[in-house]
Amino acid sequence: MNNNPLLHIDHVTISARKDGQWLSIVKNSDFVLNQNEILGIVGESGSGKSVTSLAIMGLLPKGILAVTEGKITFEGRDISALPQKDLRSLRGNDVAMIFQEPMSSLNPSLQCGFQVEEILKEHTSLSSKKIKTKVLELFARVKLPNPDKIYNRYPHEISGGQKQRVMIAMAIACKPKILIADEPTTALDVTVQKEIILLLKELQQETKMSIIFISHDLSLVSEIANRVLVMYRGEIVEQGEAQVIFHNPQHTYTKALINSRPSLNVRLERLPTIQDFLRNTVNSTEVTPQQREQKHKALYSQQPLLEVINVEKEYVSSAGLFGRNTTFKAVDDVSFKIYEGETLGLVGESGCGKSTLGNAILQLDKATAGKILYRGTDLTKLSPKDIRTLRKEIQIIFQDPYSSLNPRITVGKAIMEPMQVHKLYKNDNERREKVIEILNRVGLGEEHYNRYPHEFSGGQRQRIGIARTIALQPKLIVCDESVSALDISVQAQVLNLLNELKENFGFTYIFISHDLAVVKYMSDQVLVMNKGKIEEMNEADALYEHPQKEYTKKLIAAIPGE
Repeated sequence: MNNNPLLHIDHVTISARKDGQWLSIVKNSDFVLNQNEILGIVGESGSGKSVTSLAIMGLLPKGILAVTEGKITFEGRDISALPQKDLRSLRGNDVAMIFQEPMSSLNPSLQCGFQVEEILKEHTSLSSKKIKTKVLELFARVKLPNPDKIYNRYPHEISGGQKQRVMIAMAIACKPKILIADEPTTALDVTVQKEIILLLKELQQETKMSIIFISHDLSLVSEIANRVLVMYRGEIVEQGEAQVIFHNPQHTYTKALINSRPSLNVRLERLPTIQDFLRNTVNSTEVTPQQREQKHKALYSQQPLLEVINVEKEYVSSAGLFGRNTTFKAVDDVSFKIYEGETLGLVGESGCGKSTLGNAILQLDKATAGKILYRGTDLTKLSPKDIRTLRKEIQIIFQDPYSSLNPRITVGKAIMEPMQVHKLYKNDNERREKVIEILNRVGLGEEHYNRYPHEFSGGQRQRIGIARTIALQPKLIVCDESVSALDISVQAQVLNLLNELKENFGFTYIFISHDLAVVKYMSDQVLVMNKGKIEEMNEADALYEHPQKEYTKKLIAAIPGE
């Protein structure tokens, strides 16, 4: 351990106030951050990693969370008991933070340039002219295209990766000694994620600042960090050199974190979960190429369930009162077939058209041209009444289960609702029994029937979303980024559940995601989209082993830890 660390979390316990009592949620946390170092903190939701970072910044909500034991020292000075005035000068100046969700961290009503200027006005004595020059320099430094244009744009007018770069520019504006990056790449495409990682590494080497990089993805952290510490249920269970921990983990939980993520090299029948490792019940049966070939022979010998023929989706954007309207093709001449019992993976970066294509298939957004044949019937020609009837057969599992569930309705009623709409079963008593049966199928139980969405974790909410979708026993399910926001182990549980339900009910999936490792694991075939067109399509394993197009190679090369 360095004798003069830049930051020392010295036997810190963080507690939450509940019913008048303080309950410890981070226990006896002890670690250092050295000068000119990148430290990775890994763990799942609820492990205490973000709470620890908020404690360092002095941002724990007063009266709700507090440091109840130990101290936090920065350059030998105890900052855990500093008054707010001193903390304000420390934040942004010496210690800065990049938050997980740039859209909610940036003010939507203020231009990007102005938001970065505010930091410089608060902490420096530069003139307005010099501040603007400095902001443009920062935008260029974080590799934002056309800094002068981005300066005048609002957050909604730029991409997710660009928003994250604005946040980084804001964080490094005053040359902090410590930068805390809390899940800064979670919602980003794999290629943008790689760019942000490289950018942070580059900035760290240039400025010699120290970085705390927080993530739930150990393979991602191993690409950026010098040292890693692993947190589980508020405790540090393992810490050491990044490559040593990634390639030779000692603690069972760390082993579980690494192995719960789908591998690009081995195809398992079922993904191991954290619980499998903790209970020592890991069963890693591999699927052989011969088994897969046999399965595909049977799949592709039948008639297609869905045929997408030369589908296009065009949007018209108006350029003001006297400007000319411009057209933009979000989906451009796309054709493919999907067979009953198959999982078709749909990958590509944000804006490639994959969700637009999913919406066109679901008839949520009508295609501009082409045909979509479901069991030989052209969906684009159906009346609204016929489409409503068809909804029973073609369903969707959304990316964010919380915003797709009504917070005022219990989950039991939310699952029963589509059954009532489509007049399934004789009465509500019969429907209730069916809902309980479905809750059991997705790993929940009867006791959850009368609870509300806010009473569940993210993984449980996704199970409720799945339960609501399968309540109608559909034939085709579009999974639109349905595991992207989940922790690695919860993701493994949900992927296993989707595969189990597919086997039991004969579902067919269109699996949309920007996570290529997950898509490979789930899919029979993979379709790669780029700028509205199909770039490449092949059997999943063949596509990853021998990608034909440069774009596909770039996507695969960006997968962390591989």
